[in-house]
Amino acid sequence: MSGAEKPQERLDEFAQIARLYRPLTRGAPEALNLLDDAAVIPQRPGFDLVVTKDAMVEGVHFPEGEAADLVARKLLRVNLSDLAAMGAEAYGYFLATAWPEAAGPAERAAFAEGLRIDGEAFDLRLLGGDTVSTRGPRVFSLTLLGWTPAGRAVLRSGARPGDLVMVSGPIGDGWLGLQAVLGEVADPHGDLKRAYRLPDPRLDLVEALREAASAAADVSDGLIADAGHIAAASGVALRLDLERTPLSEAGRSWLAAQPDRDRGLVQLATGGDDYELVLTAAPDRAARLGLPVIGVVEAGAGVHAQVEGRPVETGQGGWRHP
Repeated sequence: MSGAEKPQERLDEFAQIARLYRPLTRGAPEALNLLDDAAVIPQRPGFDLVVTKDAMVEGVHFPEGEAADLVARKLLRVNLSDLAAMGAEAYGYFLATAWPEAAGPAERAAFAEGLRIDGEAFDLRLLGGDTVSTRGPRVFSLTLLGWTPAGRAVLRSGARPGDLVMVSGPIGDGWLGLQAVLGEVADPHGDLKRAYRLPDPRLDLVEALREAASAAADVSDGLIADAGHIAAASGVALRLDLERTPLSEAGRSWLAAQPDRDRGLVQLATGGDDYELVLTAAPDRAARLGLPVIGVVEAGAGVHAQVEGRPVETGQGGWRHP
């Protein structure tokens, strides 16, 4: 067709699997070349299998029209963050995709390319899944498998009064990054948008967590909310000093411009999408982690946040699905 682009070939479900997804198995024998109804995962003596699952819905978990490769990479990374919090090393994943009719071959190929990039970066293999069509928005779901030495998974239920509360890195950049994507916050260097779109799962802390942490959770719903998950699972209270929360340079700049510093700190601590870790450890073990201390575990229940000793209201503490 002179003067016009050649229409891209549309692939049916099985052709998509063969062309887009089979290469993502990276030759893993467990995937059976994606030709069978299920994968076969051999046991690994001396280890526990750790399994997590997250779903992402367009317009809920990522903005409408977001680039497919970025969505794919974030989908992998948020699941990796769950395994990091458990002290587990990732192995492979199962994928489900629901594509609207408007999503053409180029978009679907871009999604697979995003999976390839981060699959190689994090040494992951696609083991199976499903691809379907939908009349609604794009929906993606990923189930990630990992291994941890038997009985060594870091649970949310291990915090004890007297433990210190720590976080692994800056809090608030995920929420600020979403505001930057929406045009509500300036982001001249693109650092905030990257923090939102491509969070870095704290896999570097897996071994240290297994050695020193008493409990941990990844900060997906918001620091306050996820600290609350530890409090509920452990049957304790967590007292957090929000002024001790580590912030990035962009976070500090944003906070300095707020008319109410206390409320600004609460916003950063409840915004979510940071994918850092909040964790607890006994004082004699906390030093091994070398992470910022932001509070203490006490007898009681719930999360009690304060700024310079002043109690602050945090609402529901972060994101919750209705």
